[in-house]
Amino acid sequence: MKINVDVVIIGGGIAGLWMLQRLRNQGYNAVLLESEALGAGQTRYAQGIIHGGTKYALTGKLTASSEAVAGMPAIWRACYQGQGEVDLSNATMISDAHYLWSTANLTSKISGFFASQVMRARTTALAPQQRPTLFRHRNFRGNIYRLDEPVFDTISVMRALAEPVMSAILAINEHTLQLGESSLQVEADNGDRFDLSFQRLLLMAGQGNAELLTAAGLSKPAMQLRPLKMVIVRGGLTDEVFAHCMGAGVNPRLTITSHQDNQGHIVWYLGGQIAEDGVNRTDAGQIAYARHELADLIPWLSQDGMQWATLDVNRAEVRHADGHRPDTYFALQQGKIITAWPTKLALAPLLAQQVLKLMAGVDKTSCNLPNWPTPSFAEFPWCESARWGMA
Repeated sequence: MKINVDVVIIGGGIAGLWMLQRLRNQGYNAVLLESEALGAGQTRYAQGIIHGGTKYALTGKLTASSEAVAGMPAIWRACYQGQGEVDLSNATMISDAHYLWSTANLTSKISGFFASQVMRARTTALAPQQRPTLFRHRNFRGNIYRLDEPVFDTISVMRALAEPVMSAILAINEHTLQLGESSLQVEADNGDRFDLSFQRLLLMAGQGNAELLTAAGLSKPAMQLRPLKMVIVRGGLTDEVFAHCMGAGVNPRLTITSHQDNQGHIVWYLGGQIAEDGVNRTDAGQIAYARHELADLIPWLSQDGMQWATLDVNRAEVRHADGHRPDTYFALQQGKIITAWPTKLALAPLLAQQVLKLMAGVDKTSCNLPNWPTPSFAEFPWCESARWGMA
């Protein structure tokens, strides 16, 4: 079946879905192709924090990264209230704020202090009675700051973005994709074949962009992968925690977000410097280190009955010569092809805005899309029983 569309997006994570809804809301006949479940890549591994930049200002000065995300919480909140550029009113905000947590260690306290001064408009110091329950314990020695950084259930965000435009999303067999100059041929996962003519092709498939660029005969932009070894823990947890623990460096020593498994048990998801450094440890070594960190930072927390597991995550980004994280999103147009990476979940709105600027010269057309197969939604990794194989 031959179909003429304005824009084809490849990649069904939050960035691609945000882009699809923006385009269709502005009258473009845009479609999205996904070869797995929606969000099966980086999205389902995201902690869901809409960063406002505080964690990137821990050295006491504003950085390019901190300024890039400064306005993101307000944009996401507006969308959550049904007053933004996309409608996230059906998404789930699991915490209205994230917290900055410094230990009794002097260096950590100073880091937290500088962050509060540099980011004064986005940070609030809390009195003991205002602290999250876990940090009201008599043995806690440190400071707590409230950050204007909401935390979202990322699967619910995907649903809120995808469901209004589901008829424009096609589940494909990725091995059948053939790219031409102005069209692509692909087989749906039910065996139907489609020939899609486009004016713009958006590559927003995260790690999959590298293979797509090769298929398009392009050697640039080059991609880099920055790995993480995250940790999940459940069993006996009664407090939901959303906090960065500050250390001596520019990254949080530990970042904790809280989620629920399929039985409704609280799961802590551990990232930050522990996940950066954890790629050099075995799974067992990473779990042992995570146990030690929790015992050191939250000594009043009993670890009896806890179950642990690790999650290996690859962050896909445009390549930097030094391998460091890009400061902001990336989008590059080469003829009719636009390659994009959001870099951070929070930057999906800015990436979409930049790509919309690259739509100059694209005519808005209309056509009736067929009743084609649509993909399912991914689930969180901590909801998969096979993940919990470690003590």
